[in-house]
Amino acid sequence: MIERRPFDTFGAFDHGWLDTHHHFSFGDYHDPERVNWGALRVWNDDTIAPGTGFPAHPHRDMEIITYVRKGAISHQDNLGNEGRTAAGDVQVMSAGSGIVHAEFNQEDEPTELFQIWIHTAQRGAKPSWGTRPFPRDARAGRFVTLASGLDDDADALPIGTPARVLGATLAAGQEATLEVGRERHLYLVSVDAPIEVNGVRAEPRDGVAATDETTLTVRALADTEIVLVDAQ
Repeated sequence: MIERRPFDTFGAFDHGWLDTHHHFSFGDYHDPERVNWGALRVWNDDTIAPGTGFPAHPHRDMEIITYVRKGAISHQDNLGNEGRTAAGDVQVMSAGSGIVHAEFNQEDEPTELFQIWIHTAQRGAKPSWGTRPFPRDARAGRFVTLASGLDDDADALPIGTPARVLGATLAAGQEATLEVGRERHLYLVSVDAPIEVNGVRAEPRDGVAATDETTLTVRALADTEIVLVDAQ
């Protein structure tokens, strides 16, 4: 089963400093048909104005993955972690028993990113944060695991749940195929261009929800990046 979820059907809020689109119910946006997709709870498509961001606020018992599409985001938390994650790279925060953090765009241009939340399997665990570069050229024409809680993904940023976040960079006409378990919940977004997912067309920044598929083949109709979550 593959379902296209058009970008213009998401919860959308323009706060001036933040232009945000919610794939799932979040904050003041509630859609009982789109609360989660398996363990995937949040997928926010955010544009953050220069010199602005999210002041210090708490989280707990959630795996939070940030994929930066353009610009960069700077992180600081009460554990003493600080870092800057630039376009194409990924940061992970396992909120665990509790963490307080702030995220700011300290660049001279808007920052565009996906913020993805996945339910943790380790409630009350020790909180942690990390960031890592993932060069776009290294995932040309194929899916590369960016963050994972699965045993066979040792090269990815660790998260505390049996899920993974993958990325691919596809040229026009190029395909990438992923073998998956039938009972997994898959959700993916093309950043820049239309794609076909097992023959189902989706436009840029649409959501594509899939389950009961053993193979997922993504074909790019023009050059684009793909971000995909594979969760229970």
